[in-house]
Amino acid sequence: MQEKLEQIFSFNKSNRQWHLPFIAGLCVGTPMIIGWLIDNIEAGKLGSLAGLSILYIQSNNLEKRMILLMTCCFGIMISYTVGLLFSFSPVFAPLALGVLSFGIHYSLHKLKLNRPPGNFFFIMVASMAISTPFDWERIPEKIGYVALGTILTCGIGLIYSLLTLKPADNTEAEWPQKKPYINIVESLIFGLFVGLSLMIAFLLDFDNPYWIPISCLAVMQGQTTKHIWLRASQRVLGTLLGLGITWLIAFGNPTPLFMVIGITILQIIVEYLVVRKYAIAVVFITILTIFLAESHGVLSQNTNQVFFARLVDITIGSTIGALGGWVLFQERMHYKAAIHLRRARVWRRKSRNNNN
Repeated sequence: MQEKLEQIFSFNKSNRQWHLPFIAGLCVGTPMIIGWLIDNIEAGKLGSLAGLSILYIQSNNLEKRMILLMTCCFGIMISYTVGLLFSFSPVFAPLALGVLSFGIHYSLHKLKLNRPPGNFFFIMVASMAISTPFDWERIPEKIGYVALGTILTCGIGLIYSLLTLKPADNTEAEWPQKKPYINIVESLIFGLFVGLSLMIAFLLDFDNPYWIPISCLAVMQGQTTKHIWLRASQRVLGTLLGLGITWLIAFGNPTPLFMVIGITILQIIVEYLVVRKYAIAVVFITILTIFLAESHGVLSQNTNQVFFARLVDITIGSTIGALGGWVLFQERMHYKAAIHLRRARVWRRKSRNNNN
């Protein structure tokens, strides 16, 4: 029991640069501050979604880094746009999200962008957009806010890179690439379970159905069956603690400025912890996502109702994600077994030819 508790709460080592969480907080927080200044918090929240792209600057070469950043910013815009366009129907929305999840996972591996956070933020943004009430007239306006956020993120990313990159930092770390077969199968599994989770959310008639596919996706990021179930338990436990802290904050009826500053600080904390200890990071992820997703009025007036709904959503989503992760891991095992069998057959043929 003691070893399991140490495994959950012990910190892992990370080679992530210490200043990246602060830049992530700046990219997410700056649109929020601008939105507060112009009395349009919703616009600030939409612009802050694009700020998540800064976490994909996975190159030490300035040109490659900026190309990757602009590509990911464009990907965030596409994900959000597809989500908005298919939010008109709870029948077509799960299918659209499943197909989009397949395309995102497959494309990121082809572009060699399979390092963490991988497909998470693209699918998260699409899930949030596809679960919002359909309003055809406001779609261009919402996409415009996200586009402004991408411009701001690229500007901050360029200044940050010019200040921190050194000429000697051009060496690129190799990240293992997957075979085309396993990439296609994994992408199909991701698309199937993410789409299924959204369909279940619609069938259960939840107010904010995107919480279920987001939780499903987060759990499926695990690398092994044990890691997947550990992530599921960590997410539920961290959610409980995060909901308790958020309830205390909401009980004090915080001001919009407090929420804006809080989101910025929380983003910094999350990016620092998520690669070091996921269980503790989930506590702050829960607070951050509730602040981003729920309006200030709803959070203050229906606190107990909102928190109970989030707990149910995340529990269901984590369970679906654990099942999807198990299927994903079994497919990886089947692929590895097939590779070993092929190698064994080739070795036997060579042995027979040598004996003859």
